[in-house]
Order: sequence, then C-alpha cells, then structure tokens
Amino acid sequence: MRLYGLKTCDTCRKALKLLPNAEFVDVRDQGVPADVLAKAFDTFGKALLNTRSTTWRGLDETERSRPVPELLAAHPTLMKRPLIERDGEMVLGWTPQTRATLGIA
Repeated sequence: MRLYGLKTCDTCRKALKLLPNAEFVDVRDQGVPADVLAKAFDTFGKALLNTRSTTWRGLDETERSRPVPELLAAHPTLMKRPLIERDGEMVLGWTPQTRATLGIA
C-alpha cells in the first residue's frame, strides 16, 4: 500500500497512524509518478484537484486553465490528499467511505 500526501498535512498524518504499513510518498519532495497520476485522474477526474488550497488561490487564471494532470505534475501540492494506492485500487481522501473501503473502522 502506498499513501501519497504531504508530511505536514494533518489528514495524511491521521491516515498514516491507522495505516502503519503504508509506504508514504511526500508529493512535495518526490512528486507523483506519471503513471500513478494518470490512473488517479482517470479514476477521480477533476475531483483530484484541491481548489480550496493555498496553492490554488495563488495561481493566475492562465495557470488554472491548464489540464488537470499537467497542473498536478507542475504543482503536486494541488492534489487532494491522501491518495492511497492498494493492489491496483485507488482511494482519495480520508472519509468514512475511504476507511470502510480499506477495512478500517
């Protein structure tokens, strides 16, 4: 299992606490591999983009109009977090539904 997020993100920390065997990938330092990003975009579409983030608010309209995968490759901190990959399946966020999918109470 691999968890993509930010080491400074409280939600990612909560997820890691309940998923101690997950491999953590800090998207700010390591980015998101292109194949993972493509699959996540195919799965979640524009929902993958966090338009409530500070990074998003700092972008101009030209930058915001770029295709989502291109924008996330350039600014990985714009990705909603955490993105969890397990056995080829992906889940996004840390909602009750996500925890149920992962088998966590």
